[in-house]
Amino acid sequence: MRTNNPVLSKFADTARNTFGLVSPGAMTVAGTAGKAMLLLAVVIFSAAITWQQVAGGRTDLVMPAMLVGGLGGFVFALATSFRPQWAPITAPIYASLEGLFLGAISALYNARFAGLPQQAVLLTFGVAAGVLVLYRLRVLRATPTFQRMLFGAMMGIGLFYLGSFLLSLFGVQIGYFTSNSMLAIGINVVIAGVAALNLVLDFDRIEEGSRMGAPKAMEWFAAFGLMVTLIWLYLELLRLLSRLQGRRD
Repeated sequence: MRTNNPVLSKFADTARNTFGLVSPGAMTVAGTAGKAMLLLAVVIFSAAITWQQVAGGRTDLVMPAMLVGGLGGFVFALATSFRPQWAPITAPIYASLEGLFLGAISALYNARFAGLPQQAVLLTFGVAAGVLVLYRLRVLRATPTFQRMLFGAMMGIGLFYLGSFLLSLFGVQIGYFTSNSMLAIGINVVIAGVAALNLVLDFDRIEEGSRMGAPKAMEWFAAFGLMVTLIWLYLELLRLLSRLQGRRD
C-alpha cells in the first residue's frame, strides 16, 4: 500500500534505499510516536515564543514570523521529502519554523476571536485521537479504494488552492478565503475531513514501516509526515472555527 501523504508516498522505496546510510536498528511504532511527540513539543515551544512576543505588543513581528516560518518551513519540508535520510536534522528545523508561522497566524486569529486558537488546538487533538481509535478498531482502514478516493480528493484540493493562488496574481480573488457563507463553511468542512482522514494513511504507513523493518532513522521521517498532516488539520479547523464565530457575531 502507498500513502497519499506527499512526504510518505515513497516510504517503502526510501526505506529500502537508505539501509547502510542510517543508524542501525529497526523502526518501531513506539519510537515513531516518541519522535512525533518531540517534534510536536518543538512546534508548541516555537509557537509559544512568537505568541508571547505578539501578545506583549510586538505586532511588528507577525508578518516576518509568518514569512520566515511559512517559507522556511516549506523549504525544509521539500528537503525532507526529497532526502528522507536528512529527517533527523531537517524535521526539527521544520518543526521550529512551522511553530513561528503557527504562533503568528494564531495570534492574528486570537486578536479577532479571543480563545479561538486554543479551541482549534483541542479540536485538532480530539479529531486526531478519534481517527486513531477508529483506525485501531479497524473501522477506518487504508484499503485501495479508500486510498484512491482520498487521493482524488487531495488532488482536487491541491488544484483548488493552486488555481486560487494563480488567479490572485492577476487580481482575481476567490471569495472562499474571506467568506463566512454556508458554502464556504461546507467546503471548509470537507477539506478538514480530508486532512483528518489522511491520518489513516499515515498510521498505516507507520505500521507498515515497522512490519517491514525499516531503518531506525525512518522514525524521524514518519514523525515528520504526521506533523505535516496535523499542522494542515489545525489550520483548516482554525479557519472553520473562525467562520462559524464570524457568522455568530
